[in-house]
Amino acid sequence: MKEIKAIIQPFMLTKVLTALHKIEGLPGVTISEVKGFGKTRRSKEKELSNEGIYEFVPKIKIEIVVRDELAETVVNTIQENAHTGNPGDGKIFVIEVSNVVKIRTNERGEEAI
Repeated sequence: MKEIKAIIQPFMLTKVLTALHKIEGLPGVTISEVKGFGKTRRSKEKELSNEGIYEFVPKIKIEIVVRDELAETVVNTIQENAHTGNPGDGKIFVIEVSNVVKIRTNERGEEAI
């Protein structure tokens, strides 16, 4: 099993979700609003706010746990539909998942996703 985490531009969420929804066997998606900064930061003068706290850019985090055979399809779908070609498009992380437990039924492993 793989966990796919993607950090994308908020305005690309609908396009990405529409494409993901078309993948047969996709178990589900978790979406979070997050903030951060990457290598391409704003200029130094704008980086610190009046309070001395860094200004973070709003992003969307998508998290999906899938069977191994779906992982590449999900990654490609996110990459193709979140791509604008501009700095800040985001990142996709693929992480090995050793186990999953479904709380309601106590199912474990792939049956739990």
